[in-house]
Amino acid sequence: MSELKPTAPEAGTSLGRDAWRRLRTNPMAIVGFLLVFLFIFVALFAPWLAPYSPTETVGDVTPTSIPGPSREHWMGLDNLGRDELSRVIFGARQSLLIGVVSLTLGMSVGVFFGVLAGGLGGWVDTIIMRITDMMLSVPGLLFAIGVAALLGQSTKSVMIAIAVVNVPIFTRMLRGAMLSERQKDYALAIESVGVKKWAIIGRHVLPNSISPVIVQGTLTLATAIIDAAGLAFLGLAGEDPSVPE
Repeated sequence: MSELKPTAPEAGTSLGRDAWRRLRTNPMAIVGFLLVFLFIFVALFAPWLAPYSPTETVGDVTPTSIPGPSREHWMGLDNLGRDELSRVIFGARQSLLIGVVSLTLGMSVGVFFGVLAGGLGGWVDTIIMRITDMMLSVPGLLFAIGVAALLGQSTKSVMIAIAVVNVPIFTRMLRGAMLSERQKDYALAIESVGVKKWAIIGRHVLPNSISPVIVQGTLTLATAIIDAAGLAFLGLAGEDPSVPE
């Protein structure tokens, strides 16, 4: 009876191509990819997909009579007579913009400080971690409200506020992952042959530590959109309240 051996990737196959091959065989991954693609498609082509303008009144409403779903308005009208479906479609663009920009800012700054803390150690690590602990001691939404109120009512203020809240999360996560990687045998072996510290961090430790940060980023995107909705509900979003989110 022949012995079964694990199959190795084909010669010349890149890691990206091998990952794509595995992704295509995972039904849940395909469903998730299609949903994300649908949201992005709706956000990009909102002017062509929305049947009406998101800010113009297209129907008659009264305080006691707001039309519900119909053939002309699939999701009904709001209390000002605007088409709800059109506002949802255009709102996808605004929400994704706020989520992606705030996540990119927060992750970039958090990764920078995480590399400094996990790479340098010593008093640099101590100072960064104590500041991080102080920021994490304040509830995230409350912290975002304070930053947005300090910067003023605007979409940029909301993006910066959400980014500031996410900085300590990515900083602590990357710093912990880097400290764990630096204690592994391969890092100690590279250091023992005289390779410079920052070369070890940049070429080996950081690439092996970035995976949990990427996973956290995908989860934080949804949280950022929810936080943006909370700030908008409190009147701290854009200057024009008629812009849908």
